[in-house]
Amino acid sequence: MSFRPLHDRVVVRRVGSDEKTAGGIIIPDTAQEKPSEGEVVSVGPGARTEDGKVIAMDVKAGDRVLFGKWSGTEVTIDGEELLIMKESDIMGVIEATKKSKKAA
Repeated sequence: MSFRPLHDRVVVRRVGSDEKTAGGIIIPDTAQEKPSEGEVVSVGPGARTEDGKVIAMDVKAGDRVLFGKWSGTEVTIDGEELLIMKESDIMGVIEATKKSKKAA
């Protein structure tokens, strides 16, 4: 089954967090805080203005994003837990930085 969000909604898959502390203590799933970072799975076409024009989305499928702790609605699609949220609930996109080589 595929799912296509409408308007300015975004489907996000949470990115797993570390299960160990820096000291090596393993944290059980029930005690872990859910991460507020995820990967965009799919996006809607965008919001509409009052005159019917579509406002393009700033995020796209594959983007890594940060969102609020209580953002979105949890849903299960094809056995996978996903979040559906409005684009405005996303705080920003995490962009990969290129490592520069030091001159020798």
